[in-house]
Amino acid sequence: MRFKKIYKMKKISILFVLLITAVGYWSCEKENLDEIGNWELIPAEIKSPNALESVVLNELTPNETVTFSWNPATTTSRFAITYSVVLDTLDSAKFDTPVLELPSGGNGRETSLSISHSTINEFLSYSGYSVSDLSKLTWAVKAKCLDRFVYTSANISFKRFPVELIPAKLFISGTATENNNILANAIEMQRLNNSTGQLSNNHEIYTSLVAGKTYKFFSEKTLPCQQYGGASGVLVKSGGAIAVATSGQYKISVNLENNTYSLLKINNWSVVGGVISGGWGGDIPLTYQGGSIWKSSVQLVSTGGFVFRANGDWGIVLKSVANQPSRLVQESQAASQGVNVRDINNTVIGNYFVILKLTASGYNYSVEVDNTVVVPIAAPSQLFLLANGAVITELVKNGNVFSSPKFIPFQSSVNYTLNSMANGLGLNYSVSGQVGMSSAPDGDKVSGSNNLNTTAVPLTVTKDRGLRLSIDFSNRKLNWEYYNFKLFHWQVWDTRNEFSMTYQHPNKYSITTNLMANFQMKFISPWDFDIGSTTPSALTGNLVATGGSNINSVTTAGSYKVTISLNDTYQGGTYVYTLQ
Repeated sequence: MRFKKIYKMKKISILFVLLITAVGYWSCEKENLDEIGNWELIPAEIKSPNALESVVLNELTPNETVTFSWNPATTTSRFAITYSVVLDTLDSAKFDTPVLELPSGGNGRETSLSISHSTINEFLSYSGYSVSDLSKLTWAVKAKCLDRFVYTSANISFKRFPVELIPAKLFISGTATENNNILANAIEMQRLNNSTGQLSNNHEIYTSLVAGKTYKFFSEKTLPCQQYGGASGVLVKSGGAIAVATSGQYKISVNLENNTYSLLKINNWSVVGGVISGGWGGDIPLTYQGGSIWKSSVQLVSTGGFVFRANGDWGIVLKSVANQPSRLVQESQAASQGVNVRDINNTVIGNYFVILKLTASGYNYSVEVDNTVVVPIAAPSQLFLLANGAVITELVKNGNVFSSPKFIPFQSSVNYTLNSMANGLGLNYSVSGQVGMSSAPDGDKVSGSNNLNTTAVPLTVTKDRGLRLSIDFSNRKLNWEYYNFKLFHWQVWDTRNEFSMTYQHPNKYSITTNLMANFQMKFISPWDFDIGSTTPSALTGNLVATGGSNINSVTTAGSYKVTISLNDTYQGGTYVYTLQ
């Protein structure tokens, strides 16, 4: 009992302490909040450079500095103040589009900052200030305390280095380009060599552009950086974006020495030479893959020399560099890049993917075995279909393709063979898998193919079907097709019944279903076959696929078994309606 009393008193004491602590906490928090909300930040006072001072940046001493200094800002709070120096456009008030913003020394705690002539010159260049004009700006000391900041500003002028900066790299970006206007993914251009083998100020890239959209050139993949636009082949620093009239692949060339650019539309790159069928008079186009890469499957028929040619123009030819065979250079530019070129040497024969890469890392090519190419089977002069050793039909030859214009009534219980001789003693041909197998066997028209081979394995079908065949020896395929028929039954066409019929050997279709009196009927496999009758009012009669009339022979409603027997072209046959 005493234990319970002590425990109860102790619990009350703890609650009292917590309550006092909470009151103290909220009082302290309120005092801090009041303190944060009721204080001032007084701007710094500029010491140097003086207002309207003009500074000549000296390219001979690029590490010389301009020192910006100020008397400290003050605050009525006890919080620390940090500083940065901002250069912005003349008479700027908001300083939200800075040319440059750098923190002062000591992580922004010092009251001065020295910036080199080369850094100021570089950032002025990024922002488009000319070397020939006096660059007039406003500079400011930005004092920051917590989330508040104030500026003290003065106007200043700079005379840039007399020679414009030329970037070492160049990238292309914009809505018209393959990088989806994401500067971080800008496409780097290849920087070409000069005649002595040293890097020049000429850049080029092969890439796609979209008509009606725009692009620009950038010296970096991030801002700030130098940007170039222009029009009519004249490159303008900080100029407007460029557009093309026609979508496609282009060779884009930029000369930063004379500030010009040019575009050449590339309709196609092709393999030309003695290694392909047709030789040096031949031409096998490559397909653009994106990312400055072209690729196609090419049958290389011989070893020896070849070149890549653009647009069928012998003036735009890529050849191998003499001592670097996988490196490619445009023949007309070889001398200006200080290299000798020769025909590309091919050492392989067969079906290969030829890959042409024209990226910033260098122009080169490669070949890879194309295992997707089917090696043709030599077509025989004749081809016969045999069932259990007996000839059914001779297929019709057209080049390397044999076909049956008729529907052959195949049976799943029979073994079929293809042979070059009617007696079955010639060359045998077979297929992989069963013929007629489909994932959608009940469609109106069902088709498929099986791989053709030269084995003596019998052909089998999945189920009884009337199949029409086409056997392509060039592509090693046996192609097949069959049709499912429906009994169309209607009084009003738009509310018709379409009764699916069942195939029966040989080339018969039947169904047992309820039919209405005096309805119109036809046998249809939409929409290749539309079969009516020359005796439309009789319960039995002839069928014709062209010009046949609607059948209206059912005058008494009831359950009927309907059977059609088609000829081997499905252009005619007979029908029977039997009341059940």
